[in-house]
Formats: sequence, C-alpha cells, structure tokens
Amino acid sequence: MKRQRSIGRSLALVAVLGLGGSLATAPAGADERLVPEVEWGTCPEDVVTEAAPITLQCATVPVPVDYADPGGARIDLMISRLASTNPDKRRGTLMLNPGGPGGSGLALSALLVARGLPTDVSDSYDLIGMDTRGIGHSAPVTCGFTDDSPYIGNIPRYAVDDAAVIAQAKVAEQVAEQCARNDRDGRLRHLTTANTARDLDRIRAALGEEKTSYLGYSYGTALGAAYASMFPERSDRIVLDSNIGDTHLDRDGMRRYALGTEQTFPDFAKWAAARHDSYGLGHTPAQVRTTYLTLAERLDKAPVEGIDGNLFRLGTFGLLFKNTQYPKLAQLWQMLLNGADTAARRLLSEHATAGKAPSPVDNLLSVFLAVTCNDVEWPENIDTYRAGVAEDRERYPLFGAATANITPCAFWPHAPAEPPVAVNDDGPRNVLLVQNLRDVPTPHQGGEMLRQKFADRSRLLSIDDSGHGAYVLGDNPCALNTTTRYLVRGEMPAKDTLCRAG
Repeated sequence: MKRQRSIGRSLALVAVLGLGGSLATAPAGADERLVPEVEWGTCPEDVVTEAAPITLQCATVPVPVDYADPGGARIDLMISRLASTNPDKRRGTLMLNPGGPGGSGLALSALLVARGLPTDVSDSYDLIGMDTRGIGHSAPVTCGFTDDSPYIGNIPRYAVDDAAVIAQAKVAEQVAEQCARNDRDGRLRHLTTANTARDLDRIRAALGEEKTSYLGYSYGTALGAAYASMFPERSDRIVLDSNIGDTHLDRDGMRRYALGTEQTFPDFAKWAAARHDSYGLGHTPAQVRTTYLTLAERLDKAPVEGIDGNLFRLGTFGLLFKNTQYPKLAQLWQMLLNGADTAARRLLSEHATAGKAPSPVDNLLSVFLAVTCNDVEWPENIDTYRAGVAEDRERYPLFGAATANITPCAFWPHAPAEPPVAVNDDGPRNVLLVQNLRDVPTPHQGGEMLRQKFADRSRLLSIDDSGHGAYVLGDNPCALNTTTRYLVRGEMPAKDTLCRAG
C-alpha cells in the first residue's frame, strides 16, 4: 500500500494539470499611496531556470492576509522579473501564471523563453512571474501531507463501484479535518482566486504600472478571467490559454476532465495503432481502447508492484497531456502487458519518495484544495457523488468514475466567504482565449464557456491540436503567430478563429 501511495504522490503533479468575515465589501484594489515600490534583488537558489544564460531578479510585495481587514496582518509575495532589454519597444508588464492552483510561477518566464517565446514579446514587456499567495516563497501553507498519506492527489480515486465512493468519502473527510488542524494561523481560508486577483493589482501598483497585461495557462485562465472582471480598466492585453471555463474550478469543471480524456484519447489510440508492431497495443484505435479498458480492469482485480487500476488510469491521464509523452505512455502499457511490472513501477514512480517525511508536493496539494474549496460551495451529500460517479462511469468510461468522485471540498470546514467572481462582459475587448480542440484537463468546451461569458470583450482562438497549453508550449504556427500579434501589436482577431492542424 505504501508503494501505491508513493507512486500516486509523484503522479499528483499531473493534476496541476487549487474564511472569516465577508469579503463582499473588501476594497476592490490597491491604493497606490499605500503600496511600497519594488526593490529587486537576487532570486533564491531554488528558482531554477531552464535556460542557463537567463538570470531573473526577485522581490517581495506585501499584501493583506484579509482584504476585509486591510490594516491587519500581512504576508509577502515573491515575484520575479525578466526585464525587457529594449526600452524603445517596452510596452509594460506581462504577468504570468502556470496554473494549478498551486504551481510556482517564479521561473515561468525563463521556461517560456527556453521554449521559444518570440523576442518581440520579451522586448515588449517585463515578464513578471510569481509565487501567488500560499505557494513556495509566498507565505506557503500546508495541510501536513506525508508520503504515506492515503491522499495521493487532487483528482479522486477511480471508483470501481459504489463502495469505492463511500471509502473515498472517508479519506476526503479526514483530509479536510487534517487541513483544518494544520491551519494554525488561519491563513488557509484566505486563499481564493478573488484574493489572488486583488494581489495582482497590488503587484501592478507596486511596479508603478497603470495597467498590466497577463498570460495564464490552465487554472491561470481562471485567475486571469477574475482579474479582467474585477479590474477591467487596469487590464491591458489578456491571454487565457487552456481555459477551465470560469473564474474558479467547481465540481462540473473537474468532471470535464473526463470529457477531455475521452476527446483526447483517440489521438493517442491512432498514434499507438500505427506503431502496433513496436508496442503491441492494437492494430486499430478501437483495439487500443480495448487494451486500456482490459488492463485497467485487470489491475483493479490484481494490482502488480504497487500499480492498481486507479494508478494506471491516473498515469495514462497525465501522459495524455502532451503528444511528446505518447512513447512513454505506450512503453508503460507494453511493460504491463508483458509482465515487466517492476520496470513499469519504476517508470511511474520517477521522483517519488516513501515514508513519513513531508511530501514534496504537500504545498501544491494544499493550495489546490484551499483555493478550490474556498472559491465556491461544493455539494455535501455523498449520494450526489455516488450518482455522479455512476453516471460518468457510463458516459466517460476512461476516467469519469475518478473525476466525478468525492473530494475534501464536500467536508471543508469553512463556507466560501464571498461568491465566486462573476465574469464581467462590460469592459475593453482585450481577452484572447486560446484553446486546443483536444485537451485532457481543459477541453475545448471551457474556451466556449468563457467566450460566451465575456461576450464581445473576447475572441476565441481554437487550434486543431491535442495537448494542454498551446501558446509557445504547443507547435501550431497559426496559434503562435496570432497570439504574438495580439501581445505585441494589439491585433485582436476580428472574429473567432480556427487554426488548422500543422
């Protein structure tokens, strides 16, 4: 069992593919007179960049723990800067967010440059990364997860039957109680998307900018949508890539992970079928799908080397995020089919640890839970989840019985302090929504939903491609060119646009 938890803990990273007093009357944004100027210095040693020549600067910005009590306790947020070296082209700041909630963004600018971010963009902006509140170097929170904890990730376990939902409910309740016990200073309840959007406005003010541009991926689209809705007059050029569909992740949003899996899986199945002589997973896409279902059912009944059906499905889910991972996914299946169980375990458990030491992803898991559970009310009745699992097991056989399962949000000790941020369609036309047609955790439907909510403030750029993350992180020339033109020259597409494959 410990081996299963250890493997699952390492796989939890794929899900980043997440309150006292009402905040409804909290100050909308920053009072520039009260925000100190930023003093740049050396970044911590653990802010590792992918591109060796790139040196980032770091600084801290103080923000209120509770915006309903702006004169009360404060925390310091760490931000990073990759400054434009072309003063004649510099337009302003471009804030970055990698998603999660729970992902560190301090080195995101360097990662994007290493992946080929056009120099016109890095000339036009100071690229501002950050650890948002609760993460890493920004007053990190913890639920106290260890590597032998039964809670292995923010996607619930795949429920093979009704009893499995009941068992997951017990784990979820224990996790909610554990988070409450570890919240010794009461900061956990103030981790919300709305508060983080307020933090962005404090950072904007500290940088001396009247407006800020923004590029966010995955959950970062929810944060960007919240900022553009709360501060439309301070939002410049907003790019939201791989949209979850709103300003928060709720139960319906998590259930859409299963829809994304169903829509993306055929691309892998076609790829694997064309390579049947090498991997032996099936001559046709239909046979590859049958192989998946057969392996999952076999591992449900008889786990091998710490790999059960749940971990097999979770590993497949994570390796479907990018087509560059398809060879690794095919290799995993082949190992399990051929009895190379120990090798399969090693493949899945890369970077995993064991024992009762603090988990290396404790902070990530904790922030995901706090933000997700604090943003919006989740159903509390276990029967609601039992019905959802039964429904999604049928309509999304690949992964639906996992993503519809119960989470700790059903037992969260605090109700949301304010309603989730409503998308504001009254403002400048400055929101470019970028969305692959096939994306595991953020299916195309998420882009369609935000397009409808932002109305004429937005345009939807759809890409005939698979994968999570399109701009720079993908390889479609139309998506790259269209988004770059918008960021650099402000050329928003006149209408919703489809980028064809290629």
